[in-house]
Amino acid sequence: MDIGLVLQTDPPAQKVVDLMVRAEELGFSHGWTFDSHVLWQEPYVIYPRILERTSRMIVGPMVTNPGTRDWTVIASLHATLGDMFGNRTICGIGRGDSAVRVQGRPPTTLARLEASIHVIRELAEGRAVDMDGTTVQIPWVPDGAALPVWMAGYGPKALDLVGRAADGFILQLADPYLVEWTIKTVRASAAAAGRDPAAITMCVAAPAYVGDGSAEFWAHARDQCRWFGGMVGNHVADLVTRYGETSAAVPAELTGYIKDRDGYDYSHHGRAGNRSTDFVPDEVVDRFCLLGPPAAQLEKLAVLRELGVDQFAIYAMHDAREETIEAYGAAVIPAL
Repeated sequence: MDIGLVLQTDPPAQKVVDLMVRAEELGFSHGWTFDSHVLWQEPYVIYPRILERTSRMIVGPMVTNPGTRDWTVIASLHATLGDMFGNRTICGIGRGDSAVRVQGRPPTTLARLEASIHVIRELAEGRAVDMDGTTVQIPWVPDGAALPVWMAGYGPKALDLVGRAADGFILQLADPYLVEWTIKTVRASAAAAGRDPAAITMCVAAPAYVGDGSAEFWAHARDQCRWFGGMVGNHVADLVTRYGETSAAVPAELTGYIKDRDGYDYSHHGRAGNRSTDFVPDEVVDRFCLLGPPAAQLEKLAVLRELGVDQFAIYAMHDAREETIEAYGAAVIPAL
């Protein structure tokens, strides 16, 4: 199982670069960042700094979206980085959350997302595409260019799209029951589309918080990671709107906890102490995240690996960011 690191591009950008460099030294395979250009700094100008100071790490957004960036721009950005540093970027993509909602705009449609996945991958790998009747091709893409496009999603239609069109699946929560349900759904869709289900890389992304496992630790760690349930809740609220509060299409283990949700403040998005996430109960924090000593982390990672997870990506947005990164490098990654 690969271990990735997800960071927000808070200033100073140099700190993000330094943390990614240290993560590679500790054995992390992927360096991901948020892509929400109003709330945080522009990630694509930070990626070259990471790539030039590392040798193995794969970098990319978790996740970009086809609404805030022109699809040809996304493809050209990755192709340029590929020309400079080799095939060491990855494009995580979804319908959009904070990047569009902070502007008062809704997430894009799945149909538009599907079209963008095709265009971005084809152009970044040097092939021609038809765009509204015009043939478009980037002529300078080097031979052998490759850009995996991994899609994030939760609901049945999104999971179906992952299986049909994406190279990888990003699930932003680590609840084993929901991991199993989503992976099975993605693989069934891939098989129905005539694709090899095993060819789709499965990535789970969630906060990890390492500590001694005392009662004081659990109370503090839960409060530091509660924001994550609120972030996931934004997507879950969309599912409830689409499918209803009780639906056979979506497990209650995913939708049930947002019943007391009352709006969301994006000015505190992805941050500990966000009062918009007080509705998230402790048991959801425990299910969605990895909390506890390294042995407990390894135990849950083993479960995820058995369910088919190829990468666990740590959301490091809490007051023990550096400590957790170091703990993974010292005790978790070597054990894996």
